Amino acid sequence: MKAKLQQFMIGRYGLDDLGRFLNIFVLVIMLLSSFLFPQISGVAIGIMFIGLFRIFSRNTNKRAQENMAYLRVKNKITGKFSTQVQKVKSRKTHRFFRCPSCKQTLRVPKGKGMISITCPKCHTVFKKRS
Repeated sequence: MKAKLQQFMIGRYGLDDLGRFLNIFVLVIMLLSSFLFPQISGVAIGIMFIGLFRIFSRNTNKRAQENMAYLRVKNKITGKFSTQVQKVKSRKTHRFFRCPSCKQTLRVPKGKGMISITCPKCHTVFKKRS
């Protein structure tokens, strides 16, 4: 049975990040429709068919482009949060400054006294106390 499924999936796109997101989204909509809004179950079924279409599609280039567009949007949203999480995690050992000319965020070690900081992006030099 496993070999037949593998043979069937040869040349097909399969599951990717966008497919996983669609599956989770369908699950959430189904749960909401069963408890609160029974009218939206049709939307969930439609999204489920789109996900299945993507999994069994043979147009892998188009599906990869869709996935890359999804990842760009996802990274714009989650990138800001991950940067803030990294700042919180390293706040005991590092300080963060903004370059006065290009506004790039720079990380320098704490406890070094007055230091001269060079921005790697615009090469502006400024002094701050770490």
